[in-house]
Amino acid sequence: MKISDIVALGLWPQSKKTTNQKGISELEELGYNLFYIGKNADLYTCPGDEQKVLLVRSDRCSVFDIPLNLEIEGKGVSQTTISNSGAEFAREAGIRTAILSETIDLSLSVAPRCQLMELCKPLEAEIDGEVVQFEFIFRNYLTGSLFDAIQNGNDPYGLDLPTDLKQWHKFETPIFTPTTKGIKDEPLNSAKVREVFPEIITSMEKLFKDFTKYAEDNGIVVVDTKFEIFIDANGEWVLGDEVLTPESSRFIAKEDFDAQNYISMDKQILRDFGKANNWKEKSKDLKAGEKLEVEVPQSIKDTILDGYNTIHKRLSK
Repeated sequence: MKISDIVALGLWPQSKKTTNQKGISELEELGYNLFYIGKNADLYTCPGDEQKVLLVRSDRCSVFDIPLNLEIEGKGVSQTTISNSGAEFAREAGIRTAILSETIDLSLSVAPRCQLMELCKPLEAEIDGEVVQFEFIFRNYLTGSLFDAIQNGNDPYGLDLPTDLKQWHKFETPIFTPTTKGIKDEPLNSAKVREVFPEIITSMEKLFKDFTKYAEDNGIVVVDTKFEIFIDANGEWVLGDEVLTPESSRFIAKEDFDAQNYISMDKQILRDFGKANNWKEKSKDLKAGEKLEVEVPQSIKDTILDGYNTIHKRLSK
């Protein structure tokens, strides 16, 4: 299958650059052809099936949407395992995901990094006169950018939250804080987005609540989660490829949380290191296709991997 065939299906945004580079030889020899290189994962066409793509997770890392020359050995395999588990949790809840339950040949050395996926396009709609793509975010606790906003008297999602709430306040029921998808992640009015997608939001809200309880019963506190929704070839919505994973959620070990040691088992440690070393400022000089040269201590890499392994052990179904 040619890249042009995928674009012709109308399920691949023309704004996303494809590649003619050769991919992993083990896959290319079987007819899987690399067509997109992402910051952390690559996509291949599938031989004989234009409606599927093969996602191959690398050990590459990125933060703040900045491509880095950083790899953490084993990260891609851990992410794939956790992602498969999250997708299974969603499927058992009756929600269809872009991640398919079928697999490639498990004897392939690259198989632990691979997920077969349905070819879909991002959900779009017009909000306040502008067509946008979405990130549906649910929060159990008040922290991060939202805490900063209400401290400054701002109400970015139209939620009318009290201004005297303390950091790490737990909401009685999760709050919905949607944003646009992209580098800016601009806040959207929560009520307006609910009006546009009532069925999807209700389904995602229930999934988040159910998963929060399941995680807590297994020693993980879920601070918040981001869901991305896609549209398949039949116009039906499906949940995207990052389902209840460290890439889309903030997880804290319950024993740490109870001790008020709010260490998030995701890329937060890498983000904090990047902030301290001005990666955002340094990345402004990057040209298209370039990666930011960074040096990260092995201790940080090990901490990130340890977090992924803990999540896998506690949350795998």
